[in-house]
Amino acid sequence: MVRQEQGGKRAAGTPGGFSRWMQRKMNARMSRKVRGGKGSFMGMDVLILNTVGRRSEEARETPLAWFADEGDARLVVASGGGSRHPDWHANLMAHPERASIELPGEAAVPVTPEVLDGPERERAWARITAAQPRYGKYQSKSERQYPVVRLTPR
Repeated sequence: MVRQEQGGKRAAGTPGGFSRWMQRKMNARMSRKVRGGKGSFMGMDVLILNTVGRRSEEARETPLAWFADEGDARLVVASGGGSRHPDWHANLMAHPERASIELPGEAAVPVTPEVLDGPERERAWARITAAQPRYGKYQSKSERQYPVVRLTPR
C-alpha cells in the first residue's frame, strides 16, 4: 500500500506500487548477472554488497552501482529512494566487520566501510555526479544528504 499525502499525492520515498517482492526478484537477477561476469546496469558498474541484517543477523546481498576511488576502494551511494537511508546502509553500519563485496565474476572480498563527510565527501560526490549526473538530480529532490560510503578491501 502506498502512503498518500494530503491532496492525493504519493508521499516522498514511497514506491509507486513497486513491491518488496519485485525488488527482491530484480536484485536476485542482478546478483546472478554480476556473479556471471556481467556487472553493469543503465551504464553503471555494479557490485554485490554482502551484509548481515542488523536485527536478524541473516545474510543479505544487495547489487549496487559503484564508482572508483583511490586504490582498490569503491564508492557507493545510500540514496534509498530519497526519503530515508536504505536497509543495506543500516545493516552495513550495524555490522561493518561482516561486510564484503563481489565484483563481476570474482569471489567475495571483505571490506571496511567508511561514511565520508566534509570536504572528502564533497570531492567524492563531485566525481560521482560527473560520472552519473542522475545522482545529482536525485539528490536535489531529497531533503536529506545521501551518504557516500567508501568500501576499502581489507
